[in-house]
Amino acid sequence: MHPAALFFKSLFDEIVTVSWPLFKLMVPIIVLVKVLEELGGIAIFGQWLGPLMALVGLPQEMGLVWAATIATNIYGGMIVLYSLGSDSPLTVAQVTVLSGLLLMAHGLPIEVRIAQLAGMRMRTAIVTRLLGAFVFAWLLFVFYHQTQTQQGPAHMVWQPDPIADGLDNWVWAQVKALGMIQLVIIVLLTFLKILRLIGVEKVIQWLLRPMLKLMGIGKEASTITLVGITLGLSFGGGLLIKEANAGHVSKQDVFTSLIFLGFCHSLIEDTLLVLLLGAHLWGILWFRLVFAFVFTWAVSYWLTKISPEFQQKYLLRP
Repeated sequence: MHPAALFFKSLFDEIVTVSWPLFKLMVPIIVLVKVLEELGGIAIFGQWLGPLMALVGLPQEMGLVWAATIATNIYGGMIVLYSLGSDSPLTVAQVTVLSGLLLMAHGLPIEVRIAQLAGMRMRTAIVTRLLGAFVFAWLLFVFYHQTQTQQGPAHMVWQPDPIADGLDNWVWAQVKALGMIQLVIIVLLTFLKILRLIGVEKVIQWLLRPMLKLMGIGKEASTITLVGITLGLSFGGGLLIKEANAGHVSKQDVFTSLIFLGFCHSLIEDTLLVLLLGAHLWGILWFRLVFAFVFTWAVSYWLTKISPEFQQKYLLRP
């Protein structure tokens, strides 16, 4: 067979291998979340989260914003935030704290399931994301409160268009979103294959190696980590599951990589989204990177101190 034909056949096989498990996972969860939303489940979840908001200096109704974000994505939380309105606008510090919650714990029904299929216990993934998000937001709140910085009103420069009422409009919106994910997967895998052919992938791994090594992430997981940092767990999830289940990456490396990516994924798009809300760049980018690095390093160090039996029972999925 001609080398070009081999290249495209191999690429097509990779696209199918990555896309099929991912869409098989995402579609039922999207439908389930919609059903829960229609039954009022997300509103109830928001009421549960409301009292926690005071601990990070936010109005109680921001619990509904975080609940919508946890169940759907950052766009969903933004739409709820705009729909609430307020006579007293949030300060830059408050928007930054809220953005910390949104950045570190969003789209959990899909992202937690991806983490589970890649090798992490579901309960561990849920607790890590929610607890880490709250600790991150609390640290931001303490910093801004103690320094009394960024206390002016936040200026929101963009509003997302809400999905029109009706089941047909919702279905069409989901189809467009899934189509965009498929397009990104095709572009991503093509790009990675070209990088692999010309040797650039090895250079990227070499450049990332010192930082990843400090966090206990092996060199085999560097490409996966890079994909997650730039594109996010939803876009890179299929690739992550494929590499992990193929045995190319150890379970400990997958676990550590998932911890880091849980707090630091889709770094460009998500950061730009919350900046449009009026968040402070230092808090939602640089402090986020430092927090993700320190948290992952601590988890990696802890893994060396606990028994393999404990890891298998509570942390790693068989």
